[in-house]
Amino acid sequence: MSFQRIKEKLNILADAAKYDVSCSSSGSNRANTTKGLGDSSGMGICHSYTEDGRCVSLLKILLTNHCIFDCAYCVTRKSNDIKRAAFKIQEVVDLTINFYRRNFIEGLFLSSGIFKNPDFTMERLVAVAKKLRMEENFNGYIHLKSIPGASDELMREAGLWADRLSVNIEVPTIAGLKLLAPDKRHEDFTKPMLKVKNEIIQYKEEKKVLKNTPKYAPAGQSTQMIIGATGETDKDIMYSANHYYKNYNMKRVYYSGYVPVAEDSRLPAIGSQVPMLRENRLYQTDWLLRFYGFSIHEILNDSHPNLDIDIDPKLSWALRNLKHFPVDINTADRQLLARVPGLGMYSVEKIIKARKFRKLNWEHLKKIGLALNRAKYFIICDSRSWERHDLQAHQIKGRILQNSQGKFRKNYSSQLSLFN
Repeated sequence: MSFQRIKEKLNILADAAKYDVSCSSSGSNRANTTKGLGDSSGMGICHSYTEDGRCVSLLKILLTNHCIFDCAYCVTRKSNDIKRAAFKIQEVVDLTINFYRRNFIEGLFLSSGIFKNPDFTMERLVAVAKKLRMEENFNGYIHLKSIPGASDELMREAGLWADRLSVNIEVPTIAGLKLLAPDKRHEDFTKPMLKVKNEIIQYKEEKKVLKNTPKYAPAGQSTQMIIGATGETDKDIMYSANHYYKNYNMKRVYYSGYVPVAEDSRLPAIGSQVPMLRENRLYQTDWLLRFYGFSIHEILNDSHPNLDIDIDPKLSWALRNLKHFPVDINTADRQLLARVPGLGMYSVEKIIKARKFRKLNWEHLKKIGLALNRAKYFIICDSRSWERHDLQAHQIKGRILQNSQGKFRKNYSSQLSLFN
C-alpha cells in the first residue's frame, strides 16, 4: 500500500469521525509496567484537558465509512454519495504506533461504519486493540466504539483490551430512532451497554478475590445523543440521559448538536444553525444532575419542558424557586450552598472552610474569590450592604443579563430594558 493511499484513507476516515464528540478525559489508569509503549495513567483523549490542565489528544478515525444502514442523520449512510475507504487492521495499528512515536497522540479513538454485519465489524475493531496491546505492547489509551447488535462474546473481549467502550444511542427517543433510522432497533444499542455494565461489575468483584484479574474497560462506558435532528424537548433528552446514567452506569452522556448533512424532509434544512447554545445548556444540566444534587424533575418537567436559552439552568431554577432564598452563607449546608447561582463546588468548599474561623461578610467573600455578580441576589452574610431581596424574578434576571458576558451572548438578544 502506497503512502499516498494511506494518506488518502486517513483524510477520508478522520474527517468522517469528527461528528463523534464523545472524547473526554479517559479516567483510566493503565500503568506502563512492562517497558512498553505509552501510559494512559492520568491521561485523556482528543483535545481534552486533564485535571492538572494538560491538553491531550488521540488518533480519532473510523475503521471504515462503508455502512449497511441508511440513517438519515449520518454522513456515512449508504445512500450518501461520498468517497468510501476502509483501513486494514494492521494499517490502523501502524498508524497509531507511528503517530505515538512522533508524540502526536496519547492514544486511539476508533469507531466504524457497519459493513457486512455488526459482529464482523466489531471483530475487526477488537483485533486492532488486541494487536496494539499484545504485539506492540502499547499501554496508551484506547477507546472503542461498540457496534450496535454486536455479540456478548465480542463485547466481553473488547473490554479486556480497551480502556473505554461506548455505544452511541444516536437519537434520544425510540420514536425518533424509528423515524430517522427505521432499520435499527433500540435493543441493539442497549444490549451491549448492559453487557459492558455487568462485565465491569463482575470483574471488580473478581478483583477483590484474585488480584491478577485483568482490568475490564477501566474507564467505563459512555454514549452520545444527537440534539436537534428530531423534535424532542430538552425534558425528553435529559430524562433519557438520566435513564442511561441510572440503569447502565454511564460515565458520560454526550450531547452533539445536529450538523445538517443531507436534504431530507425529516431533518432540519441544509444551512440550519447547529444548536450549540442548546447543547451547552444540556451539558450544564447534566453537570447539575451529576455533581450538584439536583434531581431531573426539579429542572425539567411538564410545566417547564425546555431549558432557557438566555440563562443557565441553575439560575433558571433559582428564579422559579425564590422561596428557597436568600441563603445564609454562614449557616447553610453544602447541598443548599451548591444551589446558589454563581457558586461552583470549589467555591462552596472554600466558604465552608473559611467560615470555621469567623462569620463571613461581603469583603471576605470577595477576598476568597467568589464571583458575586449572580450570587449576591440569593445570599445573605454578616453585612447589610448590597442586599436587595425585594426584587422580583424578572428584575433579577434582567440585572444579571445586563452584566453578562458569556461566550454565547451574541447568539441571543434580550430586551433588557423591559426588566428595569
